[in-house]
Amino acid sequence: MKRADFSLRHLKTIPYSINLVNFVKQLLCIDPMSEKQRYTEEELKEFEELLGAKLDKAHKELDYIRETLMRRNHQGTDNTAGNVKVLEDGAETAEKENLSQLAARQQKFILQMEAAMVRIKNGTYGVCIDTGKLIPKERLRAVPHTMHSIEAKLARDK
Repeated sequence: MKRADFSLRHLKTIPYSINLVNFVKQLLCIDPMSEKQRYTEEELKEFEELLGAKLDKAHKELDYIRETLMRRNHQGTDNTAGNVKVLEDGAETAEKENLSQLAARQQKFILQMEAAMVRIKNGTYGVCIDTGKLIPKERLRAVPHTMHSIEAKLARDK
């Protein structure tokens, strides 16, 4: 494709931002295949195992938090004493709030990891959604659910 052939109709044929990056590289006469664009099946399998283990652990932690919340909600015969313990009630309410927030964060984390598993199945795992470049393996091992390279993350945080 030559630069003169460019028109807006070409943009309609590009469904994903990664393809847009490649399209721009073609326009600029840069070979999009000059750099590795996806991880191999073996590499994806490694990340799938890592995510699977972290996902199992996260589910167990969420179950524990929910179980703790259920125990806190079920007071048994503690309320039959008749004496009011206002300070203890306040502390208990604060603890329930903290556990609820922790459960919500854990659920969000699980959803992010499940989305990463879907990206593995799609073959798009490890590709930065901002730059279209591969996210380094070291970053993926540390934060396996990430969709951003360090460069993109730092640029977003500015």
